[in-house]
Amino acid sequence: MEKATDVIPLQGELKIVVRRRGKVVEEWQDKNLIVNLPRQRIAKLLAEGAGSLPKITQIAVGTNSTPPSGSDTQITSAFVKPLSGFTYVDPQTVRFDFIILESEANGKNIVEFGLIAADGTLFARRTRTGAIVKDTDVEIEGSWTIYI
Repeated sequence: MEKATDVIPLQGELKIVVRRRGKVVEEWQDKNLIVNLPRQRIAKLLAEGAGSLPKITQIAVGTNSTPPSGSDTQITSAFVKPLSGFTYVDPQTVRFDFIILESEANGKNIVEFGLIAADGTLFARRTRTGAIVKDTDVEIEGSWTIYI
């Protein structure tokens, strides 16, 4: 018999590829934190249906290097744009794809990433050590996988 402690918690993983003038200069990936409000919405979804859980539609990058916390609600100095798409990896796993083009978010020292729901709610947040200095010759391509 499965116990509550045997259940895998909601988690995610962020992967990015940084290109300068079209050439890969960095690849990075790490686990991320799913913040509290979406966890509450997923619980509400189980009780009330799909109307209470808006879909994830955007990626945000920002400048706050403070480690993620369950109480996070926003990305600092955010550049936000629609996701490129999503793929169901398996029934319990969805991957969100994004790209920050050379013409976007320039002038930012990016250390913070967030997945944003259609209603503007921050779903997941991840920081990294070492800023990506975003300039007109830098492109960031990534995927963010959520395991339910």
